[in-house]
Amino acid sequence: MSNLFSPLMAVIYEAISAILLFWHAAWHKVLGDASWLATNWSWVLGIIFLVITVRAILFPIFVKQIKSQRAMQALQPKVKALQEKHKGDRETMQQELMKLYREEKANPLMGCLPMFLQVPVFLGLFHVLKHLKPTMPERLKTLYGWTVGQFDSASHAKLFGAPIAGSFKSTPHELELLGANGTTVKVVAAILIATMIATTFLTSRQMILKTGWAEDPQQRMVQRLMLYGVPFSLLISGAIFPIGVVIYWVTQNLFSLGQQMWVLRKYPPPNQPGAAAKQPAKPDAKGKGDGAAKPAEPKALGPKVGAKPVNPKKGGAAKR
Repeated sequence: MSNLFSPLMAVIYEAISAILLFWHAAWHKVLGDASWLATNWSWVLGIIFLVITVRAILFPIFVKQIKSQRAMQALQPKVKALQEKHKGDRETMQQELMKLYREEKANPLMGCLPMFLQVPVFLGLFHVLKHLKPTMPERLKTLYGWTVGQFDSASHAKLFGAPIAGSFKSTPHELELLGANGTTVKVVAAILIATMIATTFLTSRQMILKTGWAEDPQQRMVQRLMLYGVPFSLLISGAIFPIGVVIYWVTQNLFSLGQQMWVLRKYPPPNQPGAAAKQPAKPDAKGKGDGAAKPAEPKALGPKVGAKPVNPKKGGAAKR
């Protein structure tokens, strides 16, 4: 298994490096080697546009995810009925649920697919940035399609004085090799980690608020894991992430917030006003629409053409 996994990861490392180096070269032509606010923007923007490239590739899958979630929401009454019917038999209930999903061509795991597809990208960037050490032998600097010049430039690239290859837990020796101040690195890393945790929580919360909590126990468990589990895990693991990886994660979350807002507006959940407006009115018992009384048209309130005018006083006298 490891023999198969290593070549696959090497391909991912090379693909991530190729995208990162492409965008760095593009921004370097515009910005050159200039550094503003103690930041090498050509590398920082290279990471940001790596996110945009990956999310653009995954956008069709994200749309499928939303449509799959809508299909799952439409099945909730049937799912609830099966859960009530097989309340004491969990095995049979799971079999019946799987059968229902197959018949309706709904996939409860589709909601996690975009996240799983981004994991290799995250691991690839994590490995590439951890690899950026000034003491790396030259024969290793040219791995994954890098040149020695690109490697040396990236290994000294900084964001507000903190090297993108450094992390909150970088040792004093590592920071010395990177030419960085320990306090600056910890402050920049801490702010980015806090932003990463907050935006991760908001991304999951935005989706759940728009779509609602799932009735299916498995889906609800996944929602809780995404809403609380992942942000909490980042509080611990974020300290070892290179600053460049945290930049990637924050950018990805901000991109997701905007993308979800647009997609949820275009494909609103069934219980949202936008979705209701698109639904045709249900016919009543006589097949004449939803049965609600329609307001009379203005012309219908006036007298017909050719009809004798009615004197309201005479009508009132007759009643008396």
